[in-house]
Amino acid sequence: MQTQIVGVCLGIIGFFGTILICGLPMWKVTAFVGANIITSQVFWEGLWMNCVIQSTGQSQCKAYDSVLALPQDLQASRALICVSIAVCVVAIGLTVVGARCTNFYDDDRRNKANIGVAGGVVFIIAGLLCVIPVSLSAHSIITGFYNPLPTSGRRGELGASIYVGWASGALLIIGGGVLCSTDRC
Repeated sequence: MQTQIVGVCLGIIGFFGTILICGLPMWKVTAFVGANIITSQVFWEGLWMNCVIQSTGQSQCKAYDSVLALPQDLQASRALICVSIAVCVVAIGLTVVGARCTNFYDDDRRNKANIGVAGGVVFIIAGLLCVIPVSLSAHSIITGFYNPLPTSGRRGELGASIYVGWASGALLIIGGGVLCSTDRC
């Protein structure tokens, strides 16, 4: 039962990380390349908004005006992260019902174990739905950084949300794997 609780905790931590990366605008941060060493502004880009942080500490954020004006990778990332969060909610529900430490389906141990395994599988799916858009965005940022023809004086680098997204996806996948391996009859 302890390994099952570890799997649930890993899944819930991954779920919170996925919620965090959905809301934070730190997917792409500005990198000044070349002679411009002194930066007075830092630009953050996220799934829902852009932010500008001045060297004085003031920040200003603006939500995107139109969904259709966004790049396709950002639209796909936005959708997949939201789906990942919804799938995590389903996984948590299944895991609570299928956990050995709860009173649901106590009379039918086999059915309870199958529900627990289904919760683990759904956690793995949620992890993949988190890792795919994060990796897609990372690929887009890296190829844009190494583009020999930059469109402006600044180039984007990987933000903190990319790294948190990879960690969250890994925690969801590992937690789901632990739940799948501990709930066999």
